[in-house]
Formats: sequence, C-alpha cells, structure tokens
Amino acid sequence: MTPASDSVLVVGAGVVGHACALALQQRGARVTLVDPDRARIAPSWGNAGHIATEQTEPLASPAMLRSALRRHVAFGGPLDIRNPIALAPWIARYLRACTPSTFKAGQAALRGLLADALPAWRRLATRLEVPQLLRETGHWVCWESAATAARGERAWRATDIGTTRFDALATEHLARLQGAIPAPLAGGIAFEGTAQIADPLQLAEALSGAFEHAGGERRHETVEALVEEGGHLRVRIGNGDLLDADRVLVCAGVRSRDLLEPLGIRTPLVAERGYHLQWSDHDWPDLPPVVFEDRSMIVTRFSGGLRAAGFVEYARRDTPPDPRKWQRLAHHVEQLGLPVRGEPSLWYGARPTLPDYLPAIGRSRRFPALHYAFGHQHLGLTLAAVTGERIAALLDGRSDASVAAFAIERFGRHR
Repeated sequence: MTPASDSVLVVGAGVVGHACALALQQRGARVTLVDPDRARIAPSWGNAGHIATEQTEPLASPAMLRSALRRHVAFGGPLDIRNPIALAPWIARYLRACTPSTFKAGQAALRGLLADALPAWRRLATRLEVPQLLRETGHWVCWESAATAARGERAWRATDIGTTRFDALATEHLARLQGAIPAPLAGGIAFEGTAQIADPLQLAEALSGAFEHAGGERRHETVEALVEEGGHLRVRIGNGDLLDADRVLVCAGVRSRDLLEPLGIRTPLVAERGYHLQWSDHDWPDLPPVVFEDRSMIVTRFSGGLRAAGFVEYARRDTPPDPRKWQRLAHHVEQLGLPVRGEPSLWYGARPTLPDYLPAIGRSRRFPALHYAFGHQHLGLTLAAVTGERIAALLDGRSDASVAAFAIERFGRHR
C-alpha cells in the first residue's frame, strides 16, 4: 500500500488525471491536482463519450497507412495534417510504428489493457456512487449504401475487436434509427461490450466531488516546469511558486511533452485534434452512440444535448482551429436530417497522441519519484479508469507486466 504519509502532485485534471488521483487516494496517498482548466474545455470533456473497448488495433498500422489517402479531408474523409513540415519527425516515427511486427506487439499490449477497461469503469462508477453515468448499451455502426454496408461489415469482421462482439442491427432498431432521420440507411451492426458516459460534464462533476470529498486539494494553476534539485523534483507553477510532494504524476495531455523533455525524457507527442458540434434542443431518440461510418462521424445523445463529433487533425498544439471542420460536420448533420434546432456550440480539442498509438504509462527510470500517464489518443476516456488502477499499483511499488509495453523509454534513452 502507498504509505498514508506519501504526497502526490498530479499534473493534469482531465479524466485520466482524476481517475489516477482517486485510485491513489483509495490507497492512502495525499493528492493535489494541479490544472488551470476551470471551464472544462479539455478533450476529456469534449469527446464522443464512447467507451471504445472494440478499438484494440492501434491506428499505427499497415492497413491504416494503406487507406490514408482516401481518408484525407480533401476526398471527404476525416484525416488532415496541418503543418506537415513541423510534424515531419513525428510522421517518420509513425511510419516506423506501422511495420507489421511493431503493430502486432502494440495490438497485444493494447488488447490486454482494453480487456479490463470496462470492468475498471464499473468499479470507478460504483465508487463515485453514480452507476447511472455508465451506460452499457453498446453502440451502433451504420451505412448509407448497400456497397459501403457490405464493405464496412466485411472490414469489421476482419478486425480484432477484443472482448466485444457485434451482430447485424436488428430490424426494429434500424427502423427506429431510420425513423429519426430522412436520409436512407442500407444497414448497420450493433456492438455489445462497449458503453458510453451519460454526460461528460456530469462525469467531471462526479470525479471532482469525489476527489474533494476524499480530502484532495485542487490548484487551478498552470504548471510551467518540473524542476530537479539534487535528485528531487518540484513543480513550478505560473506565479513562480514551487510545489513539493513525495511523488509527481504527469497526466498533462499534450502539454506533457513540454514538461518532460527539459528533463531529458523523449516525448514525441502530437496534438491530434477532434471537433464537435452540440445542440441542446433536439428530438433525437434515446439510442446508443451511432457511428455514421460513411461520414466518419459519431452522434451521441448526452443528458446535456446531442453531440456530433469527428475528424483526425494532426497539428501543433497552438495551431488555430479550422472552421471548415465545423462546417463539414454541420453539412453532414443537415444531409442526414438530424432533428436538431438552433445554433450548436462549437468545440475542438487536442488528443495527446504518440507515434505508435499506445499510451505512456509508467515510472521514470531516471527519476524514481516521477510517474506519468498520458498519450491515450482516442482512448483517453476508455482507458482512464484502468490507467488509474495501474498507476496506483506502480506507486505501491508493485511490478505490473501489463504496463511494461507503455514505458516512455520505448522512444529512446534519456538524454
């Protein structure tokens, strides 16, 4: 067990940071969360709410590489690369990660972590005393033509989907979905073993409330740097103050690179951004998340509104958003005839993505008091609860072979 006297500074209060903080508190640690995000605009709260346990194949794969051109935004797809020259080193690492052997090793590691993702969410939801926030209704994937339906279902049957399963979308379910939109649908499949969060902002409130109830301290501050002094790490915040703790856990998403590389830790992160539109006024029925695969868009009904999300946009962290992405989403919504009214809210956010599409979870070999959990790409929400449990086990001093493949040292030795 983590000694009760141990103090841990968790840098980053997204869903991964909160899940780690709660798991550490459960083991007796005194935890401080440091993050400036008062408005909750981080990717943790702007995603599709999908617990994607079916996505065991890393997106750094030979198949994804072969399909990249037709997925490009110029051809109507979701993929866009902004600032390609600046991103060239990351792209080169991504290409190396797409080799069959590297992909297979990553798939095995990710599959193992995802196998416990939904059980870990059940445990966390129970601890939060809000089991209704986790909706184990699966999700649906549908297509708008017979050709894409046949091709899409064939592709899914050739894909490793881990512990999940799917069948053809039942006639009554397809009819219910078809009754909500005028655009014709040719078919679909229904997944079991996946889930959704009922509302991301309600989840944020529940996580924050449980953390504070357990005695956690929250600092709404920007972390400027990790400072090494005689082998001891301190955290420097925006006003120049230095915060002390026995351990430091970096869960800062795309900002993790800025914090770790000055310490000589190679952290090849990129900001892989997604966009969404959300309407508070709508007549969408109470359905599981629906993926309109021909349009690379997922539609999720939350307690707070209907959200349409999509795009895989690689960019530098400070690159301004591209309004054409919201326009494309709005066009899809209009063509499908989703029953929404009024002007939507606009959001974009940066998923922290490493070249091999695996997260970084572990303990620094050079700085024993430094731990990290970031780089979860599209799976931050999905893997948050299980990541918290694995991090707490590591801080307990227990060896955990299930996270060995996620050590950040896989990208090179400390400088």
